[in-house]
Amino acid sequence: MKTIIQRVSEASVEVDDACVAKIGRGFLVLLGITHADGAADAEKLARKIPALRIFEDEQGLMNRSLADIGGEVIVVSQFTLYADTRKGNRPSFIDAARPEQAQPLYETLVRLLRETLGEGRVQTGVFGAKMKIRLINDGPVTIELKTE
Repeated sequence: MKTIIQRVSEASVEVDDACVAKIGRGFLVLLGITHADGAADAEKLARKIPALRIFEDEQGLMNRSLADIGGEVIVVSQFTLYADTRKGNRPSFIDAARPEQAQPLYETLVRLLRETLGEGRVQTGVFGAKMKIRLINDGPVTIELKTE
């Protein structure tokens, strides 16, 4: 699994002009899933994401985690994180898992994050839908996490 985590002061997701998720301070997590991924990968990310210390403390140092600040999360499935652009100008997505494999793993990660952070603090996009994502990147801070 591969994630791009953006520290945000706010973020939202729209599908068909309707807001399906909206958070204040926290993380926008873009999640890519590949063929070799399994439940252990989701479990690893579910432990790492809430503990990732990229929020500032009183001294301005990145010492606080999402759990420490009571932050929120939006998780958005994004197969394009596994784009292969080595040949030609049109990306290949052959490394991205098919929806029948990816969706259960996406749902596992979301469930585990909700168990850790609380149901109301973890929101999602709509798996497989065309989404419009709005965010204010705080910092900017953008971190890549991978399980492989």
